[in-house]
Amino acid sequence: MSAEPRINDRIRVPEVRLVGPSGEQVGIVPLAKALELAQEYDLDLVEVAANARPPVCKLMDYGKFKYESAMKAREARKNQAHTVIKEMKLRPKIDPHDYDTKKGHVVRFLKQGDKVKITIMFRGREQSRPELGYRLLQRLATDVEDLGFVESNPKQDGRNMIMVLGPHKKKTEAMAEARQAQEARKADAKANPGKSQNAAESEHDPDAEHDADVESAVETEAPAEASAEA
Repeated sequence: MSAEPRINDRIRVPEVRLVGPSGEQVGIVPLAKALELAQEYDLDLVEVAANARPPVCKLMDYGKFKYESAMKAREARKNQAHTVIKEMKLRPKIDPHDYDTKKGHVVRFLKQGDKVKITIMFRGREQSRPELGYRLLQRLATDVEDLGFVESNPKQDGRNMIMVLGPHKKKTEAMAEARQAQEARKADAKANPGKSQNAAESEHDPDAEHDADVESAVETEAPAEASAEA
């Protein structure tokens, strides 16, 4: 069955409840009269509530209406927030520097409004010491509690222990803030091109490129997941 509404001479009822082009209620009129008014206004007669008794029809420019509806739907899809799960893998005896690096990735993911799956990988004799992984997960959750919360408590999964962190900030809010920050940077760069170039050179961080590579490697839409290997 087509989702397109019936228009003009495709409408097959004796009378309709007519709505004018500005939304005013015209009332119940014979179909012939409604079609006549549509011709006078150079508009289409569109059936907007086929199940009503009598059906409700409106005078409108149907081509313009379809175009505007398509543009609204396109904009809605553009701003749609997809559920994304990042994954960060750690070893139970991770050294302090590596821990800080991994934690930095988790912080960034949570700021972006994404969930983060933390996986502790046990090898060899480490499998007999699950408390090491549990304490590490608890430490990480505490370190990032301002940005996220424990959505799924630590649990053993074969040789691994898994915990899922959820962001306090909604994905849509994070996306809006990111757009605002980008627009602000563009405006500042346009107003101060020399200053912007100097700032970019002085703030260049070689680790940033590495972080970007890690992020691109672990981003995926749920339920599929990717991982940043430890």
